[in-house]
Amino acid sequence: MRHAGCWVAFESGGLFNMAKASDRSQLANLGESDTAESEVKSERVARAALERAQEGRANGAVAYGWRRQYVYDTRGQVSGFHDVEDPVQAGIVREIVTRLLAGGSLIGITADLNERGVPSPGAGMQLKRRAVGQNENGSLWNKTSVKKLALRPANVALRVHQGVEYKAAWPALITDEQYAQLRNLFAERAVVRELPGARKHLLTWGEVATCGPCGSVLRVALKGNASRGRKQPTYVCDARGCVGRNEEALDRYVGRVVVAVLSRPEAAEVFRGDDSAALAALERAEGLKARQEAAADDYADGIITREQLRRITAKLAKQITDAQNEARRLRPAFDLDAFDGLVGPRSEETWEALEVPQQRRVLDGLGLRLKVHPVARRGPGFDQTTIQLHWARTGD
Repeated sequence: MRHAGCWVAFESGGLFNMAKASDRSQLANLGESDTAESEVKSERVARAALERAQEGRANGAVAYGWRRQYVYDTRGQVSGFHDVEDPVQAGIVREIVTRLLAGGSLIGITADLNERGVPSPGAGMQLKRRAVGQNENGSLWNKTSVKKLALRPANVALRVHQGVEYKAAWPALITDEQYAQLRNLFAERAVVRELPGARKHLLTWGEVATCGPCGSVLRVALKGNASRGRKQPTYVCDARGCVGRNEEALDRYVGRVVVAVLSRPEAAEVFRGDDSAALAALERAEGLKARQEAAADDYADGIITREQLRRITAKLAKQITDAQNEARRLRPAFDLDAFDGLVGPRSEETWEALEVPQQRRVLDGLGLRLKVHPVARRGPGFDQTTIQLHWARTGD
């Protein structure tokens, strides 16, 4: 530009001849000044965002499940706000969480919400790129939105900023235990790559039931004499066909075993699981929070500087988040309390009323493992002596 004799003009004013050294120097200084001003503004915005997160204040529009109440000053102008629970929307969030923990499928829950005409979180939002006829006004649910709604940290009054969790100022909609169980539940589904709600048979494809001779999983096939009308669904060894059992008969037997166990008074305690490791992680998080508060007191007393407080707070906040995440991971993904009536005198009718995916979730949660061995003789009736049972949760 210098050799070409170009001129540079600013829209706000100023004309610089690039052939002159003095003009080039002024232009460089102006550029650096603008860059510095932009960086200062960026730091100011980032600092304000961090302060909002540390105070637990919401960022942006009110989330589904709450409604916003504004605070007005003496002149009638908005001076602040706080989010409170919306009874209707919060009820939908709790329903979704409860149904998922009880073995409900994302597909089934989504279909039910749409059939009932429950407005989704995006109802009324007009999106320019939304195809005509495909949820134009955002009122329909989909399984992705149901899953995201159930798993968001906001449900337990947590505010996330740059990967760090802070206590939020709004009320929680579900318990920490429910949130931990949900996260663990979907983590398990991701590992086994099982489509929730896709299961049609109770004992196929998984660790619950395996072939006694070879250890293979079971599948369902139609077996019997078709000419005599006896071709029936049968559990068979997927690898070599070592064993075969009538599906209905084996399912009934497993149901009787589960009901007999869950009818006992001590069943709830036996299968509740050990939370000691999770509690230890929570205690560590509480200890770190106490150190955070002590650092704030030291700053107030002039013992440490503002910069030292900022570094201490940021470091401890990351450690607190890690400890809380560890506590959630260590909590069991299965909770008998999510299945109302399954433990106690109503266990049989409750078990029978569950859908197949829900029954399978109970078997997985209880840790029931069974091996199917070949029968010694052919004939009518179900030989339960060839079914070897093991309870992985209790070691029995």
